[in-house]
Amino acid sequence: MDIDINELLTIAREAGEAILRIYNDPAKSDAVTYKSDQSPLTLADEASNEVITKRLKDFTPDIPVLSEEGRNIPFEERKHWDYFWCVDPLDGTKEFVKRNGEFTVNIALIHKNRPILGVIFVPVTDLMYYASEADGAWKIDANGVKTALEVDRRVSGWTAVGSRTHSAPEEAEMLARYPVVKSVSVGSSLKFCLVAEGIAQIYYRLGPTMEWDTAAGQAILTYSGGSVTTPTGEPFLYNKESLLNGSFLCLVNQSAFLNETK
Repeated sequence: MDIDINELLTIAREAGEAILRIYNDPAKSDAVTYKSDQSPLTLADEASNEVITKRLKDFTPDIPVLSEEGRNIPFEERKHWDYFWCVDPLDGTKEFVKRNGEFTVNIALIHKNRPILGVIFVPVTDLMYYASEADGAWKIDANGVKTALEVDRRVSGWTAVGSRTHSAPEEAEMLARYPVVKSVSVGSSLKFCLVAEGIAQIYYRLGPTMEWDTAAGQAILTYSGGSVTTPTGEPFLYNKESLLNGSFLCLVNQSAFLNETK
């Protein structure tokens, strides 16, 4: 499918602008409610979702949209989808509430259970990450400088990236199997981006995440030369009956998974 990725970058920026209008207005940014799972919901989540879903439906009317803030679409309907957009209009809402700037706009295109295109925009720092098979993987900084993304396989001492708000002892046990000498924490889908641009070499997540949390990051990391798999190296797939993800492992080299010490 021929998709103009520049149009998607524009949509992501427009969503980011909608988020910042609320982020920079204390009266609005402090308005936080909580969903049934106790995850936070802000006016920025809703504003970004409105921008993205409307623009995607205008851009590709024949491709359905699955969004965190959209309606609950039954699997009986979803299972017939060949392509669909998988959207997190504001990934890292907890980081938004903490006001640390580590939140993103995530847009991914899924084809036959695999992400084939991904866009991640960081509104506060004006950083754009995107990737597809046709375009490759790229980062555009706040000055408009465009840099190709490529994982760093040459470094001998690895940097592990992990969640700022979620962690578990089992994650440390997995990292102990690899030559990790340093760990950093960052919010939202930025963890995928750090591996994609060679700042980190591994990201292991025990859970929980949803499909829209990971789809765009997986596409960007894949087209940067890395891999996202289950902890045992199986493909990490989408449009499952349950949209809840299992554990996953991001690495600079697909053949490196489960490199257990003897």
